[in-house]
Amino acid sequence: MENKFTKNGLRIFAAAFAQSLSASLAEVSGIKLPLEIIDKETIPTNDSKPIQFKLTVEGALRGDCFVEFYEPQVAALLSTIMRQPVTALGNDHLSLFTKLVATTAEGLCKSSFAGDGALKAGIERVSGLAFEGLSVVPLAAADPQAELHVLLFFSPQLLESVSSVLGKVAEQNVEGADAPSYNLRLVMDVELNVSLRFGQRRMPLSDLLELSSGSIVELDRTVDEPVELYLDGKLIARGEAVVVDGNYGLRVTEIPQPLTSQFLN
Repeated sequence: MENKFTKNGLRIFAAAFAQSLSASLAEVSGIKLPLEIIDKETIPTNDSKPIQFKLTVEGALRGDCFVEFYEPQVAALLSTIMRQPVTALGNDHLSLFTKLVATTAEGLCKSSFAGDGALKAGIERVSGLAFEGLSVVPLAAADPQAELHVLLFFSPQLLESVSSVLGKVAEQNVEGADAPSYNLRLVMDVELNVSLRFGQRRMPLSDLLELSSGSIVELDRTVDEPVELYLDGKLIARGEAVVVDGNYGLRVTEIPQPLTSQFLN
């Protein structure tokens, strides 16, 4: 059963894997293809033949993570990498892609997510597996024009391991003790999406349908009230909107709660 520590741990692991996979793709193809975690409810239906790998981790975390890609998307990636059309995947193509996934696993172990050599990983290609009942975290290309979907399925052993590690971190924070540097390193290298909210408003559907270019939507916040910074739907800071080199930014003036408690709860 997933608890809050397990869910956070799965997202940490998935985000670190996504970052390592993006780095591997950039290294071999020169293409930047950031990946992000998407909601389970938005997993697209895919009838294509899957390409599956078993990622086995050992060390501070233990267990198997099954990684599922899909043939047409892998073929498109290999076409870019090899700079020639790939219409059908042969053994050579699959061997090349397996090396790419293995490089991703190596990058995962070398990142600060894994601590100082505290994590080792092995990759093998598998096939014909069904993952009903396993916890899943879906990844997708951040660019909607780039079609790439990856599913990460977590074995019960890895679920328990992830939950245990983050549970210890949470317990130490509650008791006011400093978490060991290794546990902190689990999250230091993971990139997270944050959003800035100037305000919000509830509108009837009829008003939404009447919106057009030039329409003005009045928000529930006055201009002198602070804007809010959100992480995964949770308020983590308030401040003043600023402009930095032509981009919007936030000058933080208030942090309602310690960020560690915001993240772990």
